[in-house]
Amino acid sequence: MTALRPERESGAHGYGAGDQGTSYGGQPYGVPGAYGDGWYGQAATHDPYAGGAQDATAQLPPIDEETVALRVPDPPPRTTREEPPPTGGRAARRKAARKRHGRRGGSHKAGDGSTTGGAGGNASEGAPRAPLSRVEARRQARARKPGPAVMASRAIGEVFITTGVLMLLFVTYQLWWTNVRAQAQAGKEASDLQQDWANGERKPGAFEPGQGFALLHIPKLDVVVPIAEGINSKKVLDRGMVGHYAEGALKTAMPYDKTGNFGLAGHRNTHGEPFRYINRLQPGDPIVVETQDKYFVYKTASMLPVTPPSNVSVLDPVPKDSGFTGPGRYITLTTCTPEFTSKYRLIVWGQMVEERPRSKGKPDALVS
Repeated sequence: MTALRPERESGAHGYGAGDQGTSYGGQPYGVPGAYGDGWYGQAATHDPYAGGAQDATAQLPPIDEETVALRVPDPPPRTTREEPPPTGGRAARRKAARKRHGRRGGSHKAGDGSTTGGAGGNASEGAPRAPLSRVEARRQARARKPGPAVMASRAIGEVFITTGVLMLLFVTYQLWWTNVRAQAQAGKEASDLQQDWANGERKPGAFEPGQGFALLHIPKLDVVVPIAEGINSKKVLDRGMVGHYAEGALKTAMPYDKTGNFGLAGHRNTHGEPFRYINRLQPGDPIVVETQDKYFVYKTASMLPVTPPSNVSVLDPVPKDSGFTGPGRYITLTTCTPEFTSKYRLIVWGQMVEERPRSKGKPDALVS
């Protein structure tokens, strides 16, 4: 909007000095020829159907934007479809609002910019949806429920997950917890055995199945484990101890016998796994059996890496495949192989090189 202002040239449209009766262009109002040949004077009295009226209109000058005093601005263009404001009182306005947004609340703008109605769900392209009927709502609820195939797949998946968790727990129990428990039991048995020796409560002789009577030392492997009578799993081997073959056809000699083969069995994996690394023994490595009265020192002689479990000849007084050629005082260590299986047996043989009374102190193999 442009404010009122004088024209650029005072002689063309300005007021003459001292002449207040003249108007724009120096011509007075009402004078013929002024603004369309007297549009305010003569043309106003002409007959609108006469030829002079069209001539007067044709003589109107074009509107100059620079000289228009006041004008009404054009309304801004509408970018969205808007309904005219309702007329009337509060009831009319509520009725109009219900028509626009539905009966149960207005539209709400979701986080992604879409418009959702109060009861109709998501609206398409900004238009509010009509509220669902009860029948339609129930139909959509039934459609959202998973079918039998989905339920079956979920059940199978849960079974697999549960089975996997149980297997993981079982493996953890076998490989970790059994070792913890067996090592604790073996340590307590060794401590009780040494205390009984110190008090003079244990004497050499026949021992009950499961009864500890000696300690096995393998210095190279840092192994100290009790030796119990028998090879029963629950009473001896699963408790982390080493078992002496002392029953039936598998009966072997004791360390203090003048000749014979002292046969021992132990777990390689789980339950304390005292024989896990006996495959690392080399010829000459010491193996010591400690009893209440003496130390019996053996030197590793040979090894049989793989043999069937039925090969009981490895426990003979002169073991087969051991390299020994005649009677002597031998020791045999047996365990399962490969690791974590019981398909074959691993055998290690040793020959006694020293019998030392406890009164003389520990042998060099335990001191160094």
